[in-house]
Amino acid sequence: MKTARAQGVGFRSERGPILIALMLSTGLVAIDSTIVATAVPSIVRDVGGFSSFPWLFSAYLLAQAVSVPIYGKLSDMVGRKPIILTGIGLFLLGSVLCGVAWSMPSLIAFRALQGLGAGAVLPVSITIAGDIYSLEERAKVQGYLASVWAVSSVVGPSLGGVFSALGIWRGIFLVNIPLCILAGWMLVRTLDEKVERAKHTVDYAGAALMAGSLGLLILGALQGGEAWAWDSPVSFTVFGVGAVLLVVFILVERRAAEPILPSWVVQRRLLVTTALASFGVGAVMIGLTSYVPTFLEGALSVSPLVAGLALAALTLGWPLSASQAGRLYLRIGFKATGLIGISITVAGLLILALTASTPNVALIASCCFVVGLGLGLLATPTLIAAQSSARWNERGVVTSTNMFARSIGSALGVAVFGAVANAIYSGNPGGEGNGQAVVAASSAVFLAALVAGLLTVLAVLAMPKTKAAGTGQDAALGQDQASEHGAESKQDATDGMHEGNDDGASGAGPGRAEVEDSGRRGS
Repeated sequence: MKTARAQGVGFRSERGPILIALMLSTGLVAIDSTIVATAVPSIVRDVGGFSSFPWLFSAYLLAQAVSVPIYGKLSDMVGRKPIILTGIGLFLLGSVLCGVAWSMPSLIAFRALQGLGAGAVLPVSITIAGDIYSLEERAKVQGYLASVWAVSSVVGPSLGGVFSALGIWRGIFLVNIPLCILAGWMLVRTLDEKVERAKHTVDYAGAALMAGSLGLLILGALQGGEAWAWDSPVSFTVFGVGAVLLVVFILVERRAAEPILPSWVVQRRLLVTTALASFGVGAVMIGLTSYVPTFLEGALSVSPLVAGLALAALTLGWPLSASQAGRLYLRIGFKATGLIGISITVAGLLILALTASTPNVALIASCCFVVGLGLGLLATPTLIAAQSSARWNERGVVTSTNMFARSIGSALGVAVFGAVANAIYSGNPGGEGNGQAVVAASSAVFLAALVAGLLTVLAVLAMPKTKAAGTGQDAALGQDQASEHGAESKQDATDGMHEGNDDGASGAGPGRAEVEDSGRRGS
């Protein structure tokens, strides 16, 4: 890959093959997140284990979430290419094993292996995009990557339904094989990294403690109220041990030579606030994706296909706005763009919450589309602001932290929204089979999602005022960054923005983003 400047974004550009490879890699995770659910009845009929099938999703999500920060750090140490290829390899192996699984426990274990692969593929793909594209190009690239999720939201359930109807549910996993091979081959051929080789100290203790502590805490959030009661001894044990391991992890990280989670991640105001915004995005997303289909099917008795299409409006709005976010943040700044995004999101959630008592498919789909538009204008500028504040050898950690915050938001959202819904179901005869109870529970969940959106407004307001400046001519791309990531002066010129301290203040220059703390310089 040659160093390129302002080449444009698209499949025919010099970086087009890499973009296609990143979209294929993202597609692996996106399709897998939607294709399995429709085939669950067929899987259960074949291998049994109906009571354990929720673990098909929990094991995958758990393995993915806890591995994201570890892969992010490793990609900063050894480069993006070996980490994403490792992730694709693990995902491929997990898919093959899932395709030949002989029982529900074995299938769950192999799904966890898939999750470990997905934990590398998604954040490193986004990190590579941040490396090779300039500040103004990254929003368009995020639109391309987000469009993969839009397509997958339709293709995934459709493929799963076809394989299930034909009685060949194993095909939902085996279909990943050619995609993995193609994505890996294209990355090997097109992505050329020249990483400065240096001796690194791998923080094995920190990685193990992080995986253990976060794994238990997320497990408690996912399974609380489902597999066991919130006030049960199991719940207290899971959360208690997870909390103790988290404290030990923090103590170990303070002494580690190269910690998995460096202290500067929580010391830079921009990184903290954008992570909190990503947390809110995860909570809002899981609230809608989990309950809109249930709401429409239970309240209006529509088919799963119609309910899925209504929800797909969410993933259609996201890439449309994400692809245009660059024009906004280059003109008015990251923070202002994020505020526009979260305002649109809150408006969509408010209408959804107010009209839930009189359900209508077209109205619900329209609300989902509006929320998608808002999330695209929120998630894209906040992620790019965080990426642009980091040097090459920090960007993997920064990106993975942002993605991990979204996963945590989803996990806690599942727990909170589930508790809200279950409280209403338990007080109504018939529970989930009662249409009125479904409307009441879903309305409460949409209201809770609105609260999450309002709290996210506070996170965006707390962001330091940022103004992206410069043109693509001023942004050097990934290969220069990879080969020179030890030189801070050069990175400051290529990354667009470098926030070196807590208040977010940074010098300004061509191709940089000026970061102002409203408390110090005024807004």
